[in-house]
Amino acid sequence: MVDHTKKTKTIALEAYGIKNAKVKYQLSSDELHRLTIEKGQGIASSSGALAVNTGEFTGRSPQDRFIVKDDITKDRVWWGKINIPFDSDKFEALYNKVTDYLSNKEVFVRDSYACADDNYRLNIRVINEYPWSNMFAYNMFLRPTGEELKDFTPEWTIVSAPGFMADPEVDGTRQHNFAILDFTRKIALIGGTGYTGEIKKGIFSALNFILPVFKSTLPMHCSANVGKDGDTAIFFGLSGTGKTTLSTDADRSLIGDDEHGWTKENTVFNFEGGCYAKVINLSQEQEPEIYAAIKKGAILENVVMNDKGDVQFEDTSITQNTRVSYPIYHIENIRKPSIGGNPKNIFFLTADAFGVLPPISKLTPSQAAYHFISGYTAKVAGTEAGVVEPMPSFSACFGAPFMPLHPAKYADMLSKKMKESGVNVWLVNTGWTGGPYGVGTRMKLKYTRAMINAVLNGDLGAYTYENYHIHSVFGVAQPRSCPGVPNEVLSPRTTWNNDETYYRTALKLSNAFRENFKEFEEHATEEIRRGGPQRYAL
Repeated sequence: MVDHTKKTKTIALEAYGIKNAKVKYQLSSDELHRLTIEKGQGIASSSGALAVNTGEFTGRSPQDRFIVKDDITKDRVWWGKINIPFDSDKFEALYNKVTDYLSNKEVFVRDSYACADDNYRLNIRVINEYPWSNMFAYNMFLRPTGEELKDFTPEWTIVSAPGFMADPEVDGTRQHNFAILDFTRKIALIGGTGYTGEIKKGIFSALNFILPVFKSTLPMHCSANVGKDGDTAIFFGLSGTGKTTLSTDADRSLIGDDEHGWTKENTVFNFEGGCYAKVINLSQEQEPEIYAAIKKGAILENVVMNDKGDVQFEDTSITQNTRVSYPIYHIENIRKPSIGGNPKNIFFLTADAFGVLPPISKLTPSQAAYHFISGYTAKVAGTEAGVVEPMPSFSACFGAPFMPLHPAKYADMLSKKMKESGVNVWLVNTGWTGGPYGVGTRMKLKYTRAMINAVLNGDLGAYTYENYHIHSVFGVAQPRSCPGVPNEVLSPRTTWNNDETYYRTALKLSNAFRENFKEFEEHATEEIRRGGPQRYAL
């Protein structure tokens, strides 16, 4: 094992247990692009972006994500089905097998860092088996200058070996793939999967422990941008709710699209140096900034292309989770450095496939804490095996798979931050209107953008009865009017044209909220408990 206390002046890998490797250090994006194509591991699309197939895994594998249980983690981590304990000795043995596997091979090494705020910077060394995995690390982590590299000391190490297959009976894994965090050794160990998201989410998960425990900073699974007047907005949301799309706005500077920290000094900073966006049904008309970012330097994952190399964004025959990663500078209007002030508005994004939540509503502090802990969205038919009708999906703090601490810890930190800053919190339904999935239609992006712009411009008015209607089931305040949005769209009940069916469905969802929240009730205050739905089905 490498001693992280010693400064690493070279990139010889013997100290990591990797012997006689042919090390390709700090290669440029262009070089990695070229090598990937030369090795037959990817092809260039018509836009110039590199297109790769990640193999067996086209998404994360939550059941194969582990945390080493040791003196640092044993009494702090919220152990269970999300944070699965792993034995320290088993980790040592598995790490040695992976480094032995990488010995005598060509490996790609990159020094980079996370956290745009220098006070919270985390230096990272990434060791990859594949060139395109290393290019992903170039895109997604922050890039040190040549001067900074002269005296670079890595604190955490990521070792990614997609071609190494674990033996579950011997190695203590569930199956042949794994992603394991060791907070004592400061290593993220990944094997048996080529899905690049495991690389970024490994460090995100580590920071979700390090920042609140040691740095008094709230880590957030959110995107963020800044207006011309310096007002920061942040967008929480699970995959597919519009987090990247809605924060990428030509009129506002992008701080980042996925992972941020909110500090005790009242700054919001990006963890990353790039964006990792879903591209299913991407169009130039609807998402021009993201569409334009798909050029040389970007990596497309698991997309289908025609004979001309044009991406067929609507084709999900490989996976619904088609992706693109690109360095943040592929977006024209970005914040430099990727830091903003205290947010003025927070948006919780949900794709409600039941079609019963208002398209936008204002939350009280107790409702905000309740909905943050709940982290609601919905799965629709076809996205997973066995899903034939809308299913509620709850992910605490809008990012449970990456949260090592109990969700109430993060919710408590967020509540305090919201009260201190006087921020406004909004629940935005980017899902269905006029009925559930299969009956209604997806909320038009132009309406969602109009609602968010109305909030940011201060056009929704004061929190009064004249301006807002209190929803009889969920208790949230829905605006009666909004520039650019027909009034009837703002009332989900009106769009259904069937009150009985609407309320039956709304009560069904409210029950799902209540059932889900039972897991957190003993850790939640009475104020937070009061933030839930007001009515339940009998």
